[in-house]
Parts: sequence; C-alpha cells; structure tokens
Amino acid sequence: MKRVSFVIPCYRSEHTLPGVVAEIEKKMDSLGKYEYDIILVNDCSPDDTLGTIRKLCREHSNIKGISFSRNFGQHSALMAGLRHSDGDYVVCLDDDGQTPADEADKLLDKLEEGYDAVYARYEHKRHSAFRNLGSKVNELMARTMLGKPARLYVSSYFAVRRFVVEDMVRYENSYPYVIGLVLRVTKNITNVVVNHREREEGTSGYTFKKLVGLWFNGFTAFSVKPLRIATAIGAVSAMGGFVYGVYTIIKRLVNPDVPVGFSSTMAMIVFFGGMLMLMLGLIGEYIGRIYISLNNSPQYVIREKINFDDEEI
Repeated sequence: MKRVSFVIPCYRSEHTLPGVVAEIEKKMDSLGKYEYDIILVNDCSPDDTLGTIRKLCREHSNIKGISFSRNFGQHSALMAGLRHSDGDYVVCLDDDGQTPADEADKLLDKLEEGYDAVYARYEHKRHSAFRNLGSKVNELMARTMLGKPARLYVSSYFAVRRFVVEDMVRYENSYPYVIGLVLRVTKNITNVVVNHREREEGTSGYTFKKLVGLWFNGFTAFSVKPLRIATAIGAVSAMGGFVYGVYTIIKRLVNPDVPVGFSSTMAMIVFFGGMLMLMLGLIGEYIGRIYISLNNSPQYVIREKINFDDEEI
C-alpha cells in the first residue's frame, strides 16, 4: 500500500486547521487504498496555532508537528515538511481551508497516471484583488525566468512523487523557492481543476513586502536571466548614447548656430546614472545572497517537534 504525506504550513490558523485535517482524514479513509500522515509546520504563528497542532497530535498518532523558532516564510515551512515526510506521494496545501483538502484524490489520480507533479488549477479564485495580482506577477516571473511552460498553472496546492521530493530537499541555500525546485527536477507536470473556497476568517499572510521577497527568491536563486537582461539593457543604452553623441556632433557641424541643449544633457546623465544604479543594485542583490549562503544561514530553525520518533527540542 502506497503512503501519502500531507504537508501544511501553518500561520494564524488555530480555528481553520482542525477542519482541514478532518477533511483530509475523511477523504483518505473513504479512498482506503493509501496509508497517510499529516505534517503541520507552525511558522511561529502569533496566535495559538501551535496549541491547536499539539492538540491534534495528541488525538491522532499519524499527525506530526513542527514549530519554528521564528517566522521563516511559507516556502521554508514547506521545505521543513518535505524533509520530514516519507510518503511515496507528498501533497502540499494551505491551512486556511481555501484549498479543498477533500479533492486531494484528483491530484493523487494524476500521479497514478504517471505524472511527476500535479498542480491544482482554480477556475474561480477567491483571493483578494491584491493577492490575485501577486499571483499573476508570480506566474509571469516563473514563466519568464524559470522556463515554466505557458500552459502550466502553479499554485500552493500540489502533489509530487518521492523522487521529486528527494531532489528538492538537497537544496540547502538560504532562499528556497519551491516552484523553481520542482521545475528544475521535471517538466512532466500537469494541472487538475479543483474548487477554490472563500476564506473562512482572517486575511492572507502575504504582504506586499513578502510577495516582493518571494519574487526575488525566484529569479535570483534559480536564474541568471536578470543579469543578462541588465547586460542587454546596458549595451542598448550605451549604443543609444553613442548614436545620440554622433548625431549631436553632426548636427553641430551642419548648423553651428544650433545651441547645445543643457536639458537634454541632464536627461541623458540622469537616465544612464539611473540605469547604472539599477544594474549595480541587481548585482549587489546576487552578491548579498551568495554571502548569506556562504555563511550557512539556515532555511529555518526548528524549536520543537511533536509525534516524531526522534522528537527533540
């Protein structure tokens, strides 16, 4: 009998988490053909999410808990859950009830068909306008920088095979980006349509700052295209400046009475100065991340494990 591990990053979900767990149990018990466990990763939530996880772990031997020492973000929580999973298939989903846990069988069926990874696609997303905008930008970035197939829709609700997980957890740098890790392993990926529910309570934990940080993780950790784009822009700008300079000289020779414009000179200085600062900042971002990685900055720090055989604090 194959084993399925469910990995759920948890943040501000003390009230929604029991319902998500109950849905998983009901669906998996009805299928009857899988063994399963559930790994709940508390990303240092400010509410009593950890207390809820402890209660669920006491009531169910197949539920395991991990608690971080501080907030490391959703992708770090996913990495921790993946490293502690042992299922032949691993399903990752949200803790707020918006991703339908009772439709996990749709993802598992696609894995059984031979796909290496399956992402849930939502026909009608129930996120806020800000979150939907962030998702679209993330989608564009993944397609442009990471080579994601245009037809593939990526979301936080997905399932992968064991060999994909084994390769993903080899990544130990400080800035994990789960979509990039999946795409570097396989392109044998498909989508399956599921429902997307209204949020039961609270708001998304993704602020503008966190979304920007997530995008930077994606294109600086798994792609050098931004540097190549900066190089191309620099070359085009330099060529444009050269052509403009030649044009100015010729115009002056043809008509000596033509005044040399101060405003155009300042505009060129500001433009090229801005481009140089932008490119230097981009290079600095890469160098900074290299420096942090060389210092072995951790993806996460675990304060407590619950229901693990090697439980420790």
